[in-house]
Amino acid sequence: MDLGLKNKVAVITGGSVGIGLAVAKGFATEGAHVAITARNAERLEAARVEIARAGAIRVMTVACDLATAEGVATVVAAVEREFGGADILLNNAGTGSNETIMDAPDDKWQYYWELHVMAAMRLARGLVPSMRRRGGGVILNNASICAAQPLWYEPIYNVTKAALVMLSKNMANEFIKDGIRVNAINPGFVLTPDWIKTAKQLTANKGGNWQGYIDDLAKENAPIARFASPEEVADFFVFLCSARASYSVGSTYFVDGGMLKTI
Repeated sequence: MDLGLKNKVAVITGGSVGIGLAVAKGFATEGAHVAITARNAERLEAARVEIARAGAIRVMTVACDLATAEGVATVVAAVEREFGGADILLNNAGTGSNETIMDAPDDKWQYYWELHVMAAMRLARGLVPSMRRRGGGVILNNASICAAQPLWYEPIYNVTKAALVMLSKNMANEFIKDGIRVNAINPGFVLTPDWIKTAKQLTANKGGNWQGYIDDLAKENAPIARFASPEEVADFFVFLCSARASYSVGSTYFVDGGMLKTI
């Protein structure tokens, strides 16, 4: 199936590992130009090599902290300079948390708000003008099943991802008049480096069997009884950013192996 992504410019935040890297490689196989961001320059360079091998015509990396307005401005300026703007924006940068409401300090709440919500808003505000000039575009926000079905140990993540879903709906309503489609995805369990990190934290005082924790978590919560690979969910991300999903506007999609317990 031709997804019509050849020569499109796709900006993927958090693009050096996990879902972001898998999606970037998916765009590359479709012949898109790719810009990825992350904080770690070494991981970005390793990711750039992988993406180029997958078929991207041009790959750009931007090392920055998207939890700051300055970091977002750096990305927007780099994309304008290198590509003359963007056709696709995947707001994927984010990380899990581990706290209680009673123990988490204000600055931790603020950091996750900046990373999960404000970064997405600022990037949209920075890149939408170029999407308008280019005749339209797509914004896809990677939220989480935790936006609707929270996990007990990460209230900050749950709250900020729920806010990202609502932001997506408001973006969709505002931007569609300019031919810019916005949707959100709520993945379930995806075996990313961030999940491995969280599993190791949660099992550190219980023998350190993080793989067993991952396996048990999937069996207890997802009818499919396993975690997804990043590549499995990336295919759906890429499809939603293509012309094949042209009537998809303002929706939130659960890609969760049946984990959501409501309809």
